[in-house]
Amino acid sequence: MEPAEGLGPIEINAFAALTLGIVVYFAGERLTNRFPALARYSIPEPVSGGLAAALIALAVVLITDRQVSYDLTARDALLVYFFTTVGLNARLADLLKGGPVLGILLALTLGFMVVQTLVGAMGATLFGLPMAGGVMLGTASLIGGHGTAIAWGPVVQGTYGVAGAAELGIAAATVGLILASVLGGPVAGFLIKRHGLARPLTETKTSLEAPPPVADGAESGAVTHGDLMSAVLWIHVAMMLGIALHEALEQIGFMLPVFVPCLLSGILLTNTVPAAFPRLDWPSHTPAMSLVAGFSLSVFLSMSLMSMELWTLASSAGVLAFTMALQTAAAAAFVILVVFRAMGRDYTAAVLSAGFAGFALGATPTAIANMNAVTQRYGPAPLAFIVLPLVSAFFVDLANAFLIQTFLSL
Repeated sequence: MEPAEGLGPIEINAFAALTLGIVVYFAGERLTNRFPALARYSIPEPVSGGLAAALIALAVVLITDRQVSYDLTARDALLVYFFTTVGLNARLADLLKGGPVLGILLALTLGFMVVQTLVGAMGATLFGLPMAGGVMLGTASLIGGHGTAIAWGPVVQGTYGVAGAAELGIAAATVGLILASVLGGPVAGFLIKRHGLARPLTETKTSLEAPPPVADGAESGAVTHGDLMSAVLWIHVAMMLGIALHEALEQIGFMLPVFVPCLLSGILLTNTVPAAFPRLDWPSHTPAMSLVAGFSLSVFLSMSLMSMELWTLASSAGVLAFTMALQTAAAAAFVILVVFRAMGRDYTAAVLSAGFAGFALGATPTAIANMNAVTQRYGPAPLAFIVLPLVSAFFVDLANAFLIQTFLSL
């Protein structure tokens, strides 16, 4: 949709977008309190609030004929903050324990990427698009997300003759993010209840006994000014090391999202500094670290959902509706029948299933939010929060580039 003549888009600057992201989170919290089904199916508050805000933006566009544009600089910084806290909470013992789990999850992910590519190709072919268009309806947009779709769109359009490939990929990534946000929690809840893996925390403790929800693996308790300052300081130290590593890798042509080296730097610090300085009050697994992690993830996801440009979906409505329905069915079946069973049929497997649904159709932060919503309702699963980001944010990017190139070359 073109903006009205003489009027540009409605632009929301970085500070206003950040503030609105916080407001959207509280709106989601109110929706969750108002509609208990949202909590029952573990739909994260940023998702419900973000979707409501995106629908309001769509109404504004339809009424005023002016697009809504957000400056998402703060959102991208919050993503780095969050994954740095994940690294700082990663104990070596958990990492060693997660080795076999990580390998199995990686193999399952690679297998599903092939399935997702074939489903995308089927959708493209049935709607008269070149088969190469299936890349933009498959891993490039879903497991890859908006960034990968934008990167591959011009290549698919220019080299393989798929008109509007970038727009199609962005639209698919947008729909995928919505589906990922609402699929993971219900799937995990179904598996948990069907196999009797856990009971909701609200059923196992009285309101006086139950602590307030905190990020998975953290301890509850009061947060002092010094605790918060210490957590933020070490987050920044890890981020400085991670950004330096990211720049060094770029110099040799090895491209990774910046949050991946920051996560790895956090893992390195948390498993070396406390051992070298045993008297140091290390902030790993503290309420302060949990507070920063919860804030950064919640506002990041709120901003991601509220900034979705739903008005861009109309031009590809038919192929999107059909192919995304197939992709959702394929993801749900794969999670329930393959991922959950292969990961051990236990509670951690159910939490990982919520995360797998999140990044298979959306993005790593969506996967983490799905798992966080499940663990706040049923209890912690620390291993899931270590293993899944390493697969979805590190190995998958490398494998996806190879798979896309291989498919296009065929």
